[in-house]
Amino acid sequence: MMPHFELLTAPIGERRPKVVRPGGTVKTYVFRNEGFMSVTAELDVDRVRSQDLDHVWHPMMQHQGMTKDDLMVIVSGDGCEVTDAEGKTYLDAYAGIWNINVGYGRQEIIDAVNEQMQQLAFYPQTQISVPAAQLAAKLAGLLPGDINHVFFVNSGSEANETAIKIARQYGRATHPGENRYKIICRYQGYHGFTMGAMSATGQTGRRSPYEPLAPGFVHVEPPDGAAHGPDEIEQVILREGPDTVTAILAEPIIGGGGVLVPPDEYFPRLREICDKYGLLLMLDEVITGFGRTGKLFASEHWGIVPDVMQIAKGLSSGYLPIGACAVTDRVFDAFKGEAGEHKEFSQVSTYGGHPACCAAALANLDILVGERLWENSEEVGDHLSNRLKEISSPLVKEVRGKGLMIAVELQNEDGTELDGPRTAAFGKALRSAGVITGKMSHVMAGSEPVFTLSPPLILTSEQADKIAAAFVTALREIS
Repeated sequence: MMPHFELLTAPIGERRPKVVRPGGTVKTYVFRNEGFMSVTAELDVDRVRSQDLDHVWHPMMQHQGMTKDDLMVIVSGDGCEVTDAEGKTYLDAYAGIWNINVGYGRQEIIDAVNEQMQQLAFYPQTQISVPAAQLAAKLAGLLPGDINHVFFVNSGSEANETAIKIARQYGRATHPGENRYKIICRYQGYHGFTMGAMSATGQTGRRSPYEPLAPGFVHVEPPDGAAHGPDEIEQVILREGPDTVTAILAEPIIGGGGVLVPPDEYFPRLREICDKYGLLLMLDEVITGFGRTGKLFASEHWGIVPDVMQIAKGLSSGYLPIGACAVTDRVFDAFKGEAGEHKEFSQVSTYGGHPACCAAALANLDILVGERLWENSEEVGDHLSNRLKEISSPLVKEVRGKGLMIAVELQNEDGTELDGPRTAAFGKALRSAGVITGKMSHVMAGSEPVFTLSPPLILTSEQADKIAAAFVTALREIS
C-alpha cells in the first residue's frame, strides 16, 4: 500500500508528535501559524527512491552497484530522533552531521524563520539587515575575549576559506616588506571542501583527487602528547622562516579526523608561539562551537582567545545554512584605511548574512543559551563516555572525546586494525539496533574503524544508555 501522510496542525509551541505507522500507512504531523488545519498528502516512497537513485549525487559514496533500497528515506525528526518512511525511529547519535545541537522539531526556530520570510525574504549585506546586525551583536557577547566582528557566510567551508584570505591579507598589511602567506595546519584536520579550505585539510583521501592544491599550506602531525606538540610546530615555523608564515589554523579538537583531543598545555603554548612570531591563531570551531564539547566554545577548556574563529554547524543547529568568520578588534582594525588604499576586505558573499538564516540562528542561540545546553553536553557526555568505557571487549581500542563529541576506535582481537568487512558489519549492526552514528572516512589508508558520536545536546542519560547498549549489541554481532 502506498504510504499515506496526514499533516495535522497542533497548538503553537507543542512539540511535533512522532511518526507512527498503522498498517501500511505512515502518518506525520506538522502545524502552521494560522491555528488549526488538516491536510492530507501521499508519498510514493518507491518513486522517491528511484528519483534519488537516478538523479542525486550523494557525498562520500560509491554509486556503482547502489540500489534504491541502500539508503533510508528520512521523513521527520523530533528531539534526538529521526523517522524513516517505513516508520522506524532511530536515535540520531550523529546529530545530522555534527550540527543539530538543539535537536529536531524546535518550533521557535521554525516560527522565527517564517516571520522573517514574510517581512523580508532577502537582502544582501551591502546594506544593513536587522537580523544580521542583531546576530552579530549577540555573537560578540558570546564569543571569547574581544572577538567582536563577524563576516557572515553560508557554511563551515566558507568560514575557513574566509579565514585563510583574511590571514594572508592581514599578514601583508601588518608586516610590510615581508611575504607572509604560509599557514601551518595539521594532518587529519578537516577545514572544508572549497579549494583553499581543502588545501588546509590534512586528510589524504579528501585531498589527493584534486591535487595540485593551493600553495602555502604546511602540515604538521596532529597532537600526540610530547611526541608531536607545539615545539615541533615552532621548529617548522623557524625552518620555513617566520617572515613567510602568517597563521596557525587548527580545530581545538580534531573532529572528522578521529576526535583527537590535545593535551591541556597544547593550545596555551600555541598561543605563546603565535604571539612570539606575530602569527594569527585561527581556531576552526565549526564542529566544537556552541556547546558540543561541554563548554560554549572549546577554546574555553584552555582559557585562550584566538585571533580568528570560524563557526557554523551549531550556529543554527542546521535549520538553515549559515557560517561566520569572527575576528578580534586588532585584526579588524588592520583592514581600516583611507579611501583608495584598498585595505578593506575585498570579499562578498551573496547569501552571507541571509535574513532568514540569521533569524534561525538567533532563535537557535536563544534556546541553546537559555537552556545552557553545554552543561547537559558535559554531564550526559561524561555519562556516555563512562558507559562506553565500561564495555568489556577486546574489540574496543579506545574511547575518547569531550562532552558530546566522542569517538570509539575498534581493533581486531590481536590489536591490529579492524578489517573493512567487520567495520562495515559493525556499522550496519548499530543501525539495526536503532542508532545512527558517524564514521571516520577518507582520512587515512585502511578501514578507518573509528565511529563518532555527536548527538543533539539535549540527549538524556537514558538515551545515552541506549547508545551504549547498541554498541554492546553490535560488538557481540561481529565477535
